[in-house]
Amino acid sequence: MSSLTILLIRHAEKPAEKLGDADLGGGLTVMGEADAHSLVVRGWQRAGTWAALFGSERGDSDFPRPAVVYSANPNQESVQGMDTSKRPWETIVPLCDRLHVQPITTHGVGDEKALVDEVIQLTGIVLICWEHKRIGKAILPELAQGQTLPLLPARWDRSRFDVVLRFDRTQNGAAWTFRQLFPRLLGGDTDVPLGTGED
Repeated sequence: MSSLTILLIRHAEKPAEKLGDADLGGGLTVMGEADAHSLVVRGWQRAGTWAALFGSERGDSDFPRPAVVYSANPNQESVQGMDTSKRPWETIVPLCDRLHVQPITTHGVGDEKALVDEVIQLTGIVLICWEHKRIGKAILPELAQGQTLPLLPARWDRSRFDVVLRFDRTQNGAAWTFRQLFPRLLGGDTDVPLGTGED
């Protein structure tokens, strides 16, 4: 079968960056050590819920089990020249552990074209976890390739960690269908589509 489904999520919750952002506490490594470049407690909870959702045997047609999982390289410096962020990788580690797969981290933030070029050659179910600004600015346009996709957001709202973007095609070269999905896994999650808040 030559069909491809791409499930796209952003990394889970992180320390507040700007005044007015929800203060969810400081970042922590999986061992509980303070680290500004890691997830906050709620982010680790979110990572666990993604593992339960995508790693289950439920056969849920909206949230199928991925055979391949990509994450931004946790050791590569970002395109903005800032320190590395481990958050996309931390977000998918519990899922990869549950699925018994190795996450693919060969691409870093700034390598989105190469990432998409690689992924669209695959078949089956692929999950990508990435940085929210680069999803909106680089991954989504690269996937759409000019195709008009209703409800495709131009950006990923910075306060949203609870959305799954799903792309489906029947075969290589076929048009995409697209949906925004809202599993509402944690308290405060919503079903408001992306593209209505600030990036």
